[in-house]
Amino acid sequence: MPLRGIKVLELAGLAPGPFCGMVLADFGARVVLVERPGAVGNVRLLARGKRSLVVDLKQPRGVAVLRRLSAQADVVLEPFRRGVMEKLQLGPEILQKENPKLIYARLSGFGQSGRFSGVAGHDINYLALSGVLSKIGRSGENPYAPLNLLADFGGGGLMCALGILMALFERTRSGKGQIIDASMVSVNWGK
Repeated sequence: MPLRGIKVLELAGLAPGPFCGMVLADFGARVVLVERPGAVGNVRLLARGKRSLVVDLKQPRGVAVLRRLSAQADVVLEPFRRGVMEKLQLGPEILQKENPKLIYARLSGFGQSGRFSGVAGHDINYLALSGVLSKIGRSGENPYAPLNLLADFGGGGLMCALGILMALFERTRSGKGQIIDASMVSVNWGK
């Protein structure tokens, strides 16, 4: 398996993050899903090949656990909006000081910058803003609401996995980690 020996910490989130982690696990990465205490999610179909660990990141002890795990990881995959990890003292600047080879992948709806970076979104929102939604359906009719395969899985999860692979490849040359800002859609117009 091409990713054998690669350690990934995936912080629990909705579809794009678990899909990205599953793709990495399918190619041999050791993916540990870091779940919230008491979280009830329906992403078990996307947990194939992963181990899981419950950590309360709202407690100092939980933050310390994630920092220790990150110091030994190759990749951290986090699905939160701008600023969430920084509030927890778990942003890339802090974790990469402790592990300079760490690849820190941020996977969010609108990315870490721009006027929508703090806004929640859904697959259909991303498709509408990108213009793709208007192309789905028959001419002269309202567009069809598709499954969340285009933006969440294709535009978000799969592109983030590709970014992680490129960063792993680049790390073999430089020895340094990177920060990846993957999003379902980039909306930086009208700042």
